Order: sequence, then structure tokens, then C-alpha cells
Amino acid sequence: MARQSIDARLTALGEPNRRAIVDLLANGPLSVGELADRLPITRPAVSQHLRVLSDAGLVSYEQRGTRNYYGLHPDAVAEVKDYLDAIWTKALGKFKLRAERKR
Repeated sequence: MARQSIDARLTALGEPNRRAIVDLLANGPLSVGELADRLPITRPAVSQHLRVLSDAGLVSYEQRGTRNYYGLHPDAVAEVKDYLDAIWTKALGKFKLRAERKR
């Protein structure tokens, strides 16, 4: 995984409204209007956040008639998960070593 892509993805997820959008999209694709109806922000703000998430590769969209439906990009989400899992595994390993040294 490219360091640049994981940095962009983590930066995009650093904003609470974008995390809320990702949480909603975890249940399936939604339009901008559907997202705006479920969030305390305007449609233009939702669109701006979706643009950041899209630029980071976390979401993609599909045009259906006059609407765009946004959904999570599974490979990008899996990369973020794998990155965080690796950090968690390292941290647990270090914690285990410290705990064993104190015995």
C-alpha cells in the first residue's frame, strides 16, 4: 500500500462529518440528499465531504438517473483496516514484552 494513499485516507477520516458519512455508507449506497437528511449539515457540505472522501479513494459513486449514489470503496477501506490492524498488533506485542519484563 502506498504511504501517500494511507495518509490521505487517514486525513480524510480525521474529520467527524466524514466519519459520519462513512458510517452511514457502511450500510449501503446513499445519495447526497439521503446523506444530508441523516446529518446535521447541508447538502453542499455533504458534497464537499464526499469529494474529499472520493479523492482519498474511500468512496465511489454510481449514477442512477439524475442522482449519484455513493458507496464505500471496499479495497480502500480494507487498506485502512489492515494498516490499523498492523499498528494494533505491534502495540500489543510491545505491551506483552513490557508486561513479561516486569514479572
